Amino acid sequence: MKRFFTPRLLLMTCMALMPVLLHAQGFDKTMPPQDPLMISYFQNRYLANPAMAGADSGLSINVGYRKQWKEVPDAPVTFALTGDYRLGRKMGIGLTVFNDQAGPLKQNRVALTYAYHLRLSEDDNESLHIGLTGAIDNRHIEKRKNMPQDPYVEAFNKKGSEFQADFGIAYTNDKLTLQASLPNITRTFRNSDEVEPRSTPSFFVAASYKLGTKCPQINSIEPLVAFRGVKGYKPVGDVGAKVNFYRNTVNMFAMYHTNNAVSAGVGFQFKNSIEVQASYTSQTSGPKTNVDANFGLGIKIRLFR
Repeated sequence: MKRFFTPRLLLMTCMALMPVLLHAQGFDKTMPPQDPLMISYFQNRYLANPAMAGADSGLSINVGYRKQWKEVPDAPVTFALTGDYRLGRKMGIGLTVFNDQAGPLKQNRVALTYAYHLRLSEDDNESLHIGLTGAIDNRHIEKRKNMPQDPYVEAFNKKGSEFQADFGIAYTNDKLTLQASLPNITRTFRNSDEVEPRSTPSFFVAASYKLGTKCPQINSIEPLVAFRGVKGYKPVGDVGAKVNFYRNTVNMFAMYHTNNAVSAGVGFQFKNSIEVQASYTSQTSGPKTNVDANFGLGIKIRLFR
């Protein structure tokens, strides 16, 4: 079967887009931005890339939760609920409900995704995935008692909800996963100077490769390298690996982030249907930031496989 798309072409496409992405976000700030939910790297790739909606057969339901700064009042809290389903052999759909709160700053987002999965080989172990998400995003500053009047707060809250669109592309086979996504492509290419209450992601690219082992207790090792941008901040690189043990019932992972943070976690899988993952991220050096000492929890349920 003739291939119209190869991993090399995907990498060339990502490299061609990189100058546009870097120009769009700027680098005038040096403090590291907030990391994404850890489940988006391995457990729930749809959360970071709309192309992965319905990439696996059946229905996948994922819940992600993160609590930060436990000793600080009004600590940031992030919650995400996603569901994605494979329709036939070529189409996938997805739904995302996202909530993020840091003190008086709140974000609510509801998104619908359509993905197309193109087989690149006769044995169905190699595919190209393309996805597009439409979302309604609402960000506002909660008014609290004794809060002084601020024209900025009034103007910001008057913006109300806005429509956003995310685009993603990915290549997968039995071992290799290459992916790239552009969150909120309208704002990225508009190059708007609007002030955001919290930093928003501008691009995400990642590559991982699953290696088999001859050790009966270790099923696979999957190294991963990612590169992501947040508007107004320097890009962040992520390097790590996930190791599966005991017939894929237990996994452990660790990652280093170039914003001087490290993450580690452990996961358990039950009857190939339910997966639970716990993670911890801590900053290793520099001033204390919003990535310091946070705990994450992820639950994945697979149905109708």
